[in-house]
Amino acid sequence: MAGTGPRFDRLDALRGAAIVWMVLFHLCFDLNTFGLLQPRQNFYVDPFWTWQRTCIVSLFLFCAGLGQAAALHAGQGWPRFWRRWAQVLGCAVLVSIGSAWMFPRSWISFGVLHGIVVMLVLVRLAAPLRGWLWPLGALVLLLPHLVQHAVFDSRWTNWVGLVTRKPVTEDFVPVLPWLGVMLWGLAAGQWLLERRPALLQGAVPAAAQPLALLGRWSLSVYMLHQPVFIGTLMAWQALRG
Repeated sequence: MAGTGPRFDRLDALRGAAIVWMVLFHLCFDLNTFGLLQPRQNFYVDPFWTWQRTCIVSLFLFCAGLGQAAALHAGQGWPRFWRRWAQVLGCAVLVSIGSAWMFPRSWISFGVLHGIVVMLVLVRLAAPLRGWLWPLGALVLLLPHLVQHAVFDSRWTNWVGLVTRKPVTEDFVPVLPWLGVMLWGLAAGQWLLERRPALLQGAVPAAAQPLALLGRWSLSVYMLHQPVFIGTLMAWQALRG
């Protein structure tokens, strides 16, 4: 956002809540991976975990859409957008490298950061559609349920989302249908900033200030929490012999 623009504390706090939920989810996943969560869980099949994952990703992408509405409202130009976009792209590459080391058979080729890299550009270009964003988002959400083809099942094409089967990977956030969630976040942000700006710009209670701080550093927390968790658990296992 423009340096002179308003601070969107409530949006930051909402993003911070998503960060906390994600960190707790990943902590449980790591404990399970290292055999420290009993009874052992199946994070890939059990609805208790799969639905949480869906909700966490949805909240992140919705916040990303809200964030784009706020950035445009604050006058963010393309140069500043591309600088932030390049940071996300670099982090997405690091996620792929790290996951290939940790999970060589199911490494992440198009996870949530990869999806955000593509979707940020599409959402930015779609912003002038304004009221049409709601039906467009609905269409994007429905399209993968209506159209699938085997040509989209490879690692080089599954990022589109029209797959006939989910790929073997630790994280998969294709453009379709997830772009629809970000479009709805953008549409909601535009509507709120025109009619109820205080809902995004208003101050948060003192108890929620830590969440707002986390929300401002969401990308850093996203990139650092897993190396810290995994490194700590590997050290713990080594000490136990």
